[in-house]
Amino acid sequence: MNPTEAAAFDHLATPMLWLDGQGAIRDCNAAFSSWLSVGKRRLQGVGIDQLDHEHPRLHDLCRQCLQPEERMHALRVQLRFAEQRERFADAIVVREAEGWRIEWHPRAEFDGSDPALALPAALSVALKGLAHELRNPLAGLKGAAQLLQKKTQEQPQSQALVTLIENEVVRLTQLIDQFMHPAPPKAQAPLNIHGVLETVRQLADAEAGWSVKLVRDYDPSLPEVIGDADRLTQAVLNLVRNALQSGAGEVVLRTRADHQVQIADRLSRLAIRVEIADNGRGVPEDLQEQIFLPLVSGRAEGTGLGLPLALQIAREHQGSLSFRSRPGHTVFTLLLPVPEENA
Repeated sequence: MNPTEAAAFDHLATPMLWLDGQGAIRDCNAAFSSWLSVGKRRLQGVGIDQLDHEHPRLHDLCRQCLQPEERMHALRVQLRFAEQRERFADAIVVREAEGWRIEWHPRAEFDGSDPALALPAALSVALKGLAHELRNPLAGLKGAAQLLQKKTQEQPQSQALVTLIENEVVRLTQLIDQFMHPAPPKAQAPLNIHGVLETVRQLADAEAGWSVKLVRDYDPSLPEVIGDADRLTQAVLNLVRNALQSGAGEVVLRTRADHQVQIADRLSRLAIRVEIADNGRGVPEDLQEQIFLPLVSGRAEGTGLGLPLALQIAREHQGSLSFRSRPGHTVFTLLLPVPEENA
């Protein structure tokens, strides 16, 4: 690789690594060095096995790539160097004349298990049965509240309490309706993701007021994606509301382009990455593995339906939703593939 090529790769946001024929690190770009938090010079000559936390996984992948430009894919590879913390990424191993090139696509440390597998079908049926059984008591509460309202017309304090009961009954009924009868997806069409984000920003700004700073960090060169604007607005709004309710003082809406992205079992040449970052309390550690499951919430007043719905909408668009979180820094990442003709 000549100096001109090396300089070009250093401008890439995608971490890149080059190995010689024996599997030792020959070079890397600035993005890889920064992601791993290790200087280039320190990495040169280091065997790939010293980075591979699941040795010999990467070694075996390289040995399977023998023909020029042949490539292998690996999901959720664990890397660790010396005393550094573990990193997780999807890897694309490509055979080159002098060895191998590995492209890394970092993913969240805590993207959780697949709720479709983690939540047994029997539990799903039980939850729907419970929702059905709650309808009659809620109807009775609503009728009782209406009778109380007539009998307490001369008592303002009692009227306020009755109104509170009615409002909560309406809210719970709406939640049950959403759970029992989710809206069918509409036909998808080309859309600009920034139009979705601007709608969400305006809604969130009206809810948060002056107490939270909403920051836009957009890449204006991004192409259109195919999707349902209303559904994507709902998904992103759920993520932003979570950030607002976490005690954050600042929420950042960020967009970037990712190349050669592995989403589930599909490799996309180009994908749009939407990040919702906040400086709030973060996701409680004991909930991080279950946060995408229905009815799981870190707040007493939370419904536990916002994140599962956002995940469902991401999958409707052949995308993915993941997160990383610690107190003071939480980032939810929505990946949306770009159609080949636009990529």
